[in-house]
Amino acid sequence: MRAIGFYKSLPIDDPESLLDVEVPDPKPEGRDLLVEVKAVSVNPVDTKRRVAGMKPAELKILGYDAAGLVKAVGPGVTLFKPGDEVYYAGSNQRPGTNSALHLVDERIVGRKPASLGFAQAAALPLTTITAWEAMFDRMGISKSGADAGKRLLILGGAGGVGSIAIQLAKKLAKLHVTASASRPDSIAWAKKLGADATVDHSKPLPEQLGGECDYIFICTNTDPVFAALPKLAAPQGRICSIVRTAKPVDLAPLQEKSLAFAWEGMFTRSTFQTADMQAQHELLGEAAKLVDAGTLVTTFQENLGRICAANLRTAHRRIEQGHTIGKLVLEGF
Repeated sequence: MRAIGFYKSLPIDDPESLLDVEVPDPKPEGRDLLVEVKAVSVNPVDTKRRVAGMKPAELKILGYDAAGLVKAVGPGVTLFKPGDEVYYAGSNQRPGTNSALHLVDERIVGRKPASLGFAQAAALPLTTITAWEAMFDRMGISKSGADAGKRLLILGGAGGVGSIAIQLAKKLAKLHVTASASRPDSIAWAKKLGADATVDHSKPLPEQLGGECDYIFICTNTDPVFAALPKLAAPQGRICSIVRTAKPVDLAPLQEKSLAFAWEGMFTRSTFQTADMQAQHELLGEAAKLVDAGTLVTTFQENLGRICAANLRTAHRRIEQGHTIGKLVLEGF
């Protein structure tokens, strides 16, 4: 089958940083679905893993978002059948979705929203899972509106995860949402998705915010904002970040206000095969219903063409430049 991978970590402008390759067709076992990949989207995690280094001569296939068609199933599958249209974010423990055929555990797969094409659906899984888990699981925000009116600050509001978080916070949790954005186009995007206000994360935040927040969701570089968190958060507030710090941080300043800090990693459930792993199947199902009802909108922003090394290099380059809004998608082999 056709796939896109690499053998060594290289700058994205090097033509060997991502290569078109042929690899054997995978075979489903256990609870695996064999999916014919119709579309993929590209995330910052793809670029980070490409430059992370790897063993010489070992082919690595990236890709953590896909929408496609179930072609075959393993003997333990109970949730899907051949012919089902699906969307999912996959696992970082297995070959990625930048391949014509892909194996994925059914417990982290959802049925594709019926109202969306494959390209629009491929933009959703990773960012939806991440935002959903961060807000509803890690910070304990009520998705039924019990926390209505409380204040949420989203740092990095125009990116893929922030774009979903704004919608979930407004449409489900009924929160007052302030999103950080620094350019006219990103500010307009955040407000279009429902943000009540915006702040510029390139400038000091406490002076802009005009009050403490009950929840803070960090979707951008954690290091520059960590020292300001005790000023930004309300007493007994909850903070969650999806970006690791580059150096150790001192948690002691969070103690006076009894602030809770949590990390969100959407690969945790699949990596460690947790008992609640199927929660990702369930939340993708809920999200699909929200999309079909018009409550949640895809953050698809641009289709870069067919799934091939040249177009993936373009997507990686755009993401590494740090100015993308919404999601970049590739469709078809």
